[in-house]
Amino acid sequence: MAAIDETQHDDEATLAKLGYRQSLDRAWSGFSNFAISFTIISVLAGCFTTYAFAWNGGGPIAISWGWPIICGLILFVAVSMSELVSKYPTAGGIYYWASDLGGKTWGWFTGWFNLIGLVGVTASVVYASAQFAYYLLSLYGLDLGFVNFGDDAHVLSETFWLFALFLAIHSLVNIYSSPLVAMFNNISVWWHVLGVAIIIAILIIVPDQHQSLDFVFTDTINNTGLFDGETSGLGFWFYVLPLGFLLTMYTQTGYDASAHISEETRGAALGAAKGVWRSVFWAGAIGWIVLLAITFAATKVGIVTNQGLGSSLAIFDTSLDPWAAKMVILIATIGQLFCGMACLTSSSRMCYAFSRDRAVPGHGLWTRLNHHRVPHFSVIFMALLALIVTLPALIGDENNYTYAFYAVVSIAVIGLYLAYVIPTYLRWRMGDAFEPGPWTLGRKYKWINPIAFVWVIICVIVFSLPQSAAGAPWMDEFDWKYVNYAPIAVGVVIIAVGLWWLISARHTFEGPIRQVATDDTGRVLEDRGSEPEPPTA
Repeated sequence: MAAIDETQHDDEATLAKLGYRQSLDRAWSGFSNFAISFTIISVLAGCFTTYAFAWNGGGPIAISWGWPIICGLILFVAVSMSELVSKYPTAGGIYYWASDLGGKTWGWFTGWFNLIGLVGVTASVVYASAQFAYYLLSLYGLDLGFVNFGDDAHVLSETFWLFALFLAIHSLVNIYSSPLVAMFNNISVWWHVLGVAIIIAILIIVPDQHQSLDFVFTDTINNTGLFDGETSGLGFWFYVLPLGFLLTMYTQTGYDASAHISEETRGAALGAAKGVWRSVFWAGAIGWIVLLAITFAATKVGIVTNQGLGSSLAIFDTSLDPWAAKMVILIATIGQLFCGMACLTSSSRMCYAFSRDRAVPGHGLWTRLNHHRVPHFSVIFMALLALIVTLPALIGDENNYTYAFYAVVSIAVIGLYLAYVIPTYLRWRMGDAFEPGPWTLGRKYKWINPIAFVWVIICVIVFSLPQSAAGAPWMDEFDWKYVNYAPIAVGVVIIAVGLWWLISARHTFEGPIRQVATDDTGRVLEDRGSEPEPPTA
């Protein structure tokens, strides 16, 4: 007990040095911290729901080769962030890092990129879980009277209602118990490990036949309609194939959750830092195995491409017995529900921290804590934003193809990864003047940081491009409903936030507001309440 008390004191002293009092309940272990990022990454969510991106944009090579290579590049981003969270273990996380390393302007824009990305990832994960749940219920032909999952008359509207229901459930769990959320995240880790093992076993044992090694590791597919469907040439290798990388980049997002939960983690300076990079590493290793298993089971290529739009659900439907398909989808759906709950936890803590420094309109409301010491209004606010941003998913084509969902995926990736690499760049720019925390890259930052930054900028450009011929304005088959509205949505927010900054926020926003003043040991000398630190001359 004494050791725990000493750790608690060290955590509170570290937080006080950063200017904040201990308000949230520090009930999470280092494993729980790792678990929330691992849960948000969720190979049962991203690998299953965005499999079609890689299938249509590159084919098997985008999975068998693309996944491990891209995960390696993402690991450079993750370890760069681990060094920063070890130095700054606060709920504000990324935004705080940028503010301290580059000033309040960098902090302002980084915070908003992070907030936008977290809204996108929460919306996309919970909506995808609703899609999988709807498909599972349709396999059983469930008819509740007021809603019939056994027909295809109202697929999009009924899926959206499931989405809203899941958001409401996640909100209630988050509001009424932070320890319960931590427990669910711990369970989620084992659900993902054991669930993936069961799914891999099913995909190996149940199908009558499997694809060859040659197909899985050398075959190429271009179902985007771009470049006349060619699977060679510069257009394929530098445009179509990179579009397929969205599978990996989207799956490997949300690991900033370890930073946002650091004020609720014991031994956060090391625990949160390890939680970031370990979640990326283990999700990468486990995800590659399950993706290979799915691809080896994809024997009905024509059906998967034409009827299933390259989705993992089409592979399960064509390669597995009905009982096996139901089991795989059930395991994946529950994993996605765990993921959605964790996403809402992370996004609400970011909203709380950013509002604590008065950057979000209505900040006084979003920083209120209930008697469970949970920012309950932030939870509700982020859930509502996720609901609003997904409203376009009510509109689809004759095949109930929810093109809006994939735009939300791009929004999540663009917003989050921009937020990830801005402080990475600022840390690299500071050089050896940066004083690291207990977990450090040493001098390796000199080459790791720039690799991470350049890679993310390339991805932001690629994921802002049209994702198919139907969404490309220069193509004859262009239709506005297939437009990738991610760069439009992100651009509008950037312009709005930029104007807001120029007109008023730069005069009123001071960056992280110090609630307490300390000496070098972290001993609190003065508690300023909610008042900001007076400006220095």
